Amino acid sequence: MAMPRAARKGASWGAAVMLLLAVLFAAPGEARAAAQSPEAFLHAIYGNYVGDPAKAKGIPLDTRARIRRYFEPSLAALIVKDREAAAKRNEPPALDGDPFVDAQDWRIAAVDIRVQNAGDAKATGLVSFQNAGKPVTITLQLVQLKGAWKIADIVWKEASLRGLYAAPPR
Repeated sequence: MAMPRAARKGASWGAAVMLLLAVLFAAPGEARAAAQSPEAFLHAIYGNYVGDPAKAKGIPLDTRARIRRYFEPSLAALIVKDREAAAKRNEPPALDGDPFVDAQDWRIAAVDIRVQNAGDAKATGLVSFQNAGKPVTITLQLVQLKGAWKIADIVWKEASLRGLYAAPPR
């Protein structure tokens, strides 16, 4: 049975209004996600490390997807390649600890995050905290790719994440 012309017009107008409302309500969330600051990116990471170690589980980098979520593509590829090669050799990978805290275990009460913008789509994060009473400062080189911040390198007191993969093969 055909719909009367007046009803079709009303249905079309109603569909247009619904589409407009969907766009209006979706747009702010998308804009916020695309405009995430480097500070917010780092707070989202380090918030997983603060507090009681039984609850502060950190960020497990146990899948390719998680590695790609946090690291820029070339660094993510190095991490994944090394992990897969180490697994075949039945050895630990070059990154044998948590890169965000430069340790295998942590007890962190508070984190201080400071970000310096280095230019378009680049920033440097300085993250300071005490782990089990010892002061730690980590520098994270960040890049923005397709609206999302990624880690291009992590520099610890005595090494860097990219440096782990520049060493001669074991």
